[in-house]
Amino acid sequence: MPGHIDFGVHDVELLSRFTRSISLKTPIASSPMDTVTESAMAIAMALEGGIGIIHSKMSIERQAAEVRSVKRYEQGFISNPACISAKMTCGELIKLQEKCGFSGFPVTDIMTKAADLITAKEGIALREANQILSNSKKGKLPIVNPAGEIVGLLARKDLIKNQDFPCASQDQNKNLLAAAAVSVLADDRKERVKALVEAGTDAIVFDNRQGDNEDQLEIIRWTKSEFPKMQVIGGNVVTRRQAKNLLDAGVDALRVGMGISSVSTAHKDRGCGRAQASAVYNVAKIARVYGVPVIADGGISSPGHIVKALCLGAEAVMCGSLLAGTEESPGEYFYADSGTRLKAYSGIASSGVRGAVQDKGSLHKYMPYLNQSVRHGMQDIGAKSVPDLIDRALGSPDCVLNWQLNWTFSAMGKTDTQARPIFK
Repeated sequence: MPGHIDFGVHDVELLSRFTRSISLKTPIASSPMDTVTESAMAIAMALEGGIGIIHSKMSIERQAAEVRSVKRYEQGFISNPACISAKMTCGELIKLQEKCGFSGFPVTDIMTKAADLITAKEGIALREANQILSNSKKGKLPIVNPAGEIVGLLARKDLIKNQDFPCASQDQNKNLLAAAAVSVLADDRKERVKALVEAGTDAIVFDNRQGDNEDQLEIIRWTKSEFPKMQVIGGNVVTRRQAKNLLDAGVDALRVGMGISSVSTAHKDRGCGRAQASAVYNVAKIARVYGVPVIADGGISSPGHIVKALCLGAEAVMCGSLLAGTEESPGEYFYADSGTRLKAYSGIASSGVRGAVQDKGSLHKYMPYLNQSVRHGMQDIGAKSVPDLIDRALGSPDCVLNWQLNWTFSAMGKTDTQARPIFK
């Protein structure tokens, strides 16, 4: 409902949590569908302040390579840069470029003479190195150790990208954030998790249409045991009881949504699921007790739907069809009989169907439109931030805890005194 406005749309802050420890300046993630997110989409999403989830319908090696492409795309210092020999063939160079995801490599045995070479010493601060690079008007700044060996690199392109995308989602090393999906039912799920962790992914998103199952609980516990710092996202769930099982297993975020995407037939074929508004609201209530954010996944077909999801307690949304059809999504464009430019789009689960979406142009033009629309919606409501919206919907964490206790002991037939120790 509309609220009182005493601030400008530029005062609205979209900063929100994607997981317990990952925050985004744009609360939008691209869905792990093979027609939506590979490295190009993940790079563009991160540059615009969101995050991309690279799909798992590919080999382990290729998915890990896609993650590395994102992590290497924008860097502060490039650690251990790949140096090449002057004897390398063009074919070998092309293969190396494809593997690493970038095109520039130092050729140390034919470099500029030491007397004319501008370098920085190992251990230099990033800001100071940036200043040297800016003053030198060079494309690259080699970082060398006392023995004169190259141990790092700084690229001018990265300085320009930092200026163009001030809201970019980055880790503490200034690398773009990237997430990757893993199918819960795949036989190689543990090997895939290991490869993705090694590739540098920031979050593992476990894929399953009905997330409350023993296979998912087992892989969540195993992943948190093997890689305690890895952020794990579980789902999909639509009820409090489903959510509680995943929360107890240790997830750092929950995907909410079942059978409500534009290309899902789950409700029709299986008759099982839940309307998305009530699903997000109820799961967000119990997730708030655990300090875990909720991601509304499915049914987002306009920026207004993003606003509604945030109002109901989600801290981020996951979008498929909304982002499909952009230049950065996988696949080739084709033309309908009417002359409309289209791209193929399909659901991620077995119940998904194939379709097509209209060309939306570059994500770098589309995301600013989405962000500004969300800001205007929040301004009309009278909320300056995402946490403000969530507090309005769910109440303070203490109020939510009392609600959760009441629900638990009522369901179990226990008194308030008996139920309270369960949550201490």
